[in-house]
Amino acid sequence: MIGVVRERVLGRWLIPFLISGMGIAVIYTKTGHASEQNEVSQPALEVAMDATGAAPTVPSEAKLASATYGMEITQAAAGEDFESDPWEGFNEAMFNFNREILDRYILKPVATAWDFVLPDPVQKGVHNFFDNLSVVRRVVNNALQLKFQGAGKEVARFAINSTVGLAGFFDVAKDGFGIEQSDEDTGQTFGVWGSPPGPYLVLPFLPPLTVRDGIGHLIDAAMTPYTYFIPWYATIGGNATNIVNERSLNLDRFERVAETTIDLYSAVRNAYLQRRAAAIRQ
Repeated sequence: MIGVVRERVLGRWLIPFLISGMGIAVIYTKTGHASEQNEVSQPALEVAMDATGAAPTVPSEAKLASATYGMEITQAAAGEDFESDPWEGFNEAMFNFNREILDRYILKPVATAWDFVLPDPVQKGVHNFFDNLSVVRRVVNNALQLKFQGAGKEVARFAINSTVGLAGFFDVAKDGFGIEQSDEDTGQTFGVWGSPPGPYLVLPFLPPLTVRDGIGHLIDAAMTPYTYFIPWYATIGGNATNIVNERSLNLDRFERVAETTIDLYSAVRNAYLQRRAAAIRQ
């Protein structure tokens, strides 16, 4: 019995969370994290990305991770500086590990090969497919924040994209019906109801977080229904595919951000904290 429970916890929640976090961490360390709700025009760096993952290479489709990072770094560099970073020494070391080791020697080479094999429209379809699977998280958190219109939009988007959009491969709800995504997560919900963010934290294999958002990520991972119906190794494979695909969609843009930002750690930290504060105020 204990072995079964351990397998479920490790296979369905913790291991997929760590793998997803590794990809998001690289995305954050390259560019910062912006709202998945908004499409962002290209800034001077010509980078458009978002928080649930990474943005597509098509400029008008700025989705990821979340998603948008380049603009946030640009804004953060000239905006408010968040000095409350009590674990800065540790955080910066982990930031550099995620960027210089995980991305440089693992994720980027695999994503480069992926980009060579698959054309951009197919990669965008893969992004849409995985994004469609996060509907439960979005519906639940919209409802918990009393954003019932947003919850309804998410239900409608899922119904349209899962049928007409061929299991979510095409975003017909947006392109054909003008129904924009209403992205909310558990960390935002905690913030809306008054929970403080806690210290900023960067861990190996995981995205930049606050303590509040780290707890929220774990809860969000538990709200992914398909992980309960497929083997844990299939879940890991799906998460790895999504991570590589998102990185592939942004190969050039990550480099532009890194090359044009002097203090990348501070820029990413400020962009992340500013974005999260703005998302909670909405």
